[in-house]
Amino acid sequence: MKILVTGGLGYIGSHTVVELQNAGYDVVIVDNLSNTHIEVLEQIEKISGIKPEFSKFDLSDYNACINFFNINKDIDGIIHFAAYKAVGESVEKPLIYYRNNIGSLINIMENMNMHNIPNLVFSSSCTVYGQPDELPVTEKAPRKTAMSPYGNTKQIAEDIISDTVYASSMKAIALRYFNPVGAHETALIGELPLGVPNNLMPFITQTASGIREQLSVFGEDYNTPDGTAIRDYIHVVDLAKAHVIAVERMLKANNKKNYEVFNLGTGNGYSVLEVIKSFEKVTGLKLNYKIVNRREGDIEKVWAETSFANDELGWKAEKGIDEMTLSAWKFQEKLDKERK
Repeated sequence: MKILVTGGLGYIGSHTVVELQNAGYDVVIVDNLSNTHIEVLEQIEKISGIKPEFSKFDLSDYNACINFFNINKDIDGIIHFAAYKAVGESVEKPLIYYRNNIGSLINIMENMNMHNIPNLVFSSSCTVYGQPDELPVTEKAPRKTAMSPYGNTKQIAEDIISDTVYASSMKAIALRYFNPVGAHETALIGELPLGVPNNLMPFITQTASGIREQLSVFGEDYNTPDGTAIRDYIHVVDLAKAHVIAVERMLKANNKKNYEVFNLGTGNGYSVLEVIKSFEKVTGLKLNYKIVNRREGDIEKVWAETSFANDELGWKAEKGIDEMTLSAWKFQEKLDKERK
């Protein structure tokens, strides 16, 4: 079986490629390298012993998509990660997010229809829930008005997929995941955004290593025990394994409906300060951080109800917060050694 992974050299994508290869799948990667490095391809090969096929182009380019799918007609399923993902940046540059995140999905699904590619796993997000009325949040919770253009692109994308599945023979699973952190146990791949990180964990590790002078904690006046925002952090390898299970679910026709939605999280909420404390505990380092104003587009607190994914997919997150922060630091340490 051949699986196309879009954004497959990115953070979650690269870990998922490794897990797919471990499960015996042939993998094709498409990535425009807008937020990653080509060297990740070599790192994947070092881990799995297999260098996946790779094509560099922008999936929002209609003609490039047509050309790719005309050549690659033997794809059995697609895991679609390729998207811009920074909440704050999306508030500042909404049109870029809509063009990229929505345009690329439409191009992919049009080609799926043309070439009878039946299975899609979509990288969705807990941002579709906004600030939920009840916690933990279940898959049946209403989707609130998005608090950022990024979150809105995930809601729109889910609607596009649902409508297309209804009108075709396609099957799709949307995985709404919470906050991926950590790195592969080999420390060969991890979260390495280009430029200044928008996510908490790489900013923590880069601050600890001296690349960043100071970590900003956005807000201390939230209605939470320590005043900082709470998220459900999940180890990226646990998350990657869930994508393999999701694509197998459709390939083996075990899906209950042609369009399904699952939360992927640990079911535990940790505040920003709790994540910092975990990092300091497992590394023995003190972080230079300061409290600043809230960041536009951020929600106060969210964590997952995971029993549906646990029961239906036979999947459960296994790694705790200390394992997440320690693996992220080991990845950063390896990067620092390579720079010297």
